Amino acid sequence: MSDLAMPQAKAHQTISLRILFSRFRWRIALTVVLVLAESGLNLLFPLLIGFAINGLLEQNTDPLAHLGLLGVITLIVGSGRRFYDTRAFAGIYTAVSTEMVEREQQKGTPLSAIATRSGLLTEFVEFLENSMPMILESLIGIVGVLLIILNLNASVFAACLALVGLIALVYLASGKWNFSFNQGYNDELEKRVEVLSSHQLQSIAAHFKRLMIWNIRLSDLETLNYAIVWLGIIALLIYSPITVIESGVINYGLVFSVLMYVFQYIESLVSLPLFIQQIIRLQEITQRLRN
Repeated sequence: MSDLAMPQAKAHQTISLRILFSRFRWRIALTVVLVLAESGLNLLFPLLIGFAINGLLEQNTDPLAHLGLLGVITLIVGSGRRFYDTRAFAGIYTAVSTEMVEREQQKGTPLSAIATRSGLLTEFVEFLENSMPMILESLIGIVGVLLIILNLNASVFAACLALVGLIALVYLASGKWNFSFNQGYNDELEKRVEVLSSHQLQSIAAHFKRLMIWNIRLSDLETLNYAIVWLGIIALLIYSPITVIESGVINYGLVFSVLMYVFQYIESLVSLPLFIQQIIRLQEITQRLRN
């Protein structure tokens, strides 16, 4: 039986990332395999660019041809993955949304809350379709790049690890605030249909003002985290080229590859905090749907 053709059996089951991963594991597994392949190919770009630079300096165009072939293969794998994802996750959303509405109706949940929760439910599917592949790409990028940098320059490797520690510390410290602010925002959001139905402009204005207050709190918290993390990134950007040059590396392609890997590593790290916020928000939504 298809994993989408079971609305009755799942009607009373709450929604969480763990449950969705378990129920639709085969569909999600194919996405994971394609993401792993695409991410592995992306890891090779800085190295092949370095080879191409050295090859051109030596009047050898073969490494440049290899770089072009890598680009074509990556394009095919990435396009195929995105083509598949859109259709797979559209089916998942259709199934779980119908079940959620049925479950909430059986519980006697007010229509305003059902409408809001059906909207919140899209965040789970969007996370699986859009954010999960990016998280995998980031994690693979971080681990793969760290291993490559370790073989190229141990001092830069140690600096990269220090940046990971800084990010972990920042988001562990702010996690409870993030959850609390998302909870307040969603509590207010569930009142929207009721407030709009009142036709009282003063109440409607107060509702939107409260929403924006929660939104500003979330934004301010993220801005503070962002500023602290970027101080660490700036330090790594300054430290890396100085260390590579002072270590006596005179191979232009190698120097370029090391710096590109550092930039790729930073790009992967910078995206992770956004995903951490999403996961915290989905945890709050999961708790809400259980009530």
